[in-house]
Amino acid sequence: MENLTLHKNILKSPALLKRCVCRSVMNVPVDEAQFMSILLKVMNAKKTIEIGVFTGYSLLSTALALPPDGKIIGIDVDREAYETGLPFIQKAGMEHKIDFIQTDALSALHDLIEKKHEKTFDYAFVDAEKRDFIKYHELLLKLVKKGGIIAYDNTLWIGTVAMSQDEKLDDSIWQYRKPILEFNTYITNDTRVESSILSIGDGEVNARSHKEEDDLISHLTAHITTLQSQFDSRNQLHASDH
Repeated sequence: MENLTLHKNILKSPALLKRCVCRSVMNVPVDEAQFMSILLKVMNAKKTIEIGVFTGYSLLSTALALPPDGKIIGIDVDREAYETGLPFIQKAGMEHKIDFIQTDALSALHDLIEKKHEKTFDYAFVDAEKRDFIKYHELLLKLVKKGGIIAYDNTLWIGTVAMSQDEKLDDSIWQYRKPILEFNTYITNDTRVESSILSIGDGEVNARSHKEEDDLISHLTAHITTLQSQFDSRNQLHASDH
């Protein structure tokens, strides 16, 4: 019991937590990047958008997964961080697929909508300001095709979403717990998408925008279920009469 308490205290040490945040928040881990790569290939994605690029590891993973004519728009306020990883992108021969835009995400998304990019993206990956996830979502739904996927990183936030107030961590970490919890609830209740939270990396929500045929199938399924229920009720009444 004493060892277990010691381990818990070590895991909550500010130095370790800050190291974990830097490793898990600023760059996606290898297994998450591999998952993204497979997903993009299965989707046959050709045009994607990434909000929050940092040094470009996930950007490079995406570029490698896209076909030769694939394109990525990468958005970040920090060009210096992007240029740190740029030599690796160039070495991989992927720079021609990437259009890096140095600006804040909300301005860039509004600009893309104004420039008629609505419903042209197959996939979007979001790893930026957590407090703005809901705002990003509303704009990305206008940009991503029906049937496209929007992925949001860090939706488990080092496990804090499952912690109680009594387990509060350092304020630099805890301050994002509430907006992430609010976003997770929001996306779960959004009927415009079907979504799932994956326990990969620091948590990743994948939200698929419904296609029109999905809505038609749902409507038909509901109608058939209603008819079946009415049929069963009539059979029961008929059986009771005999």
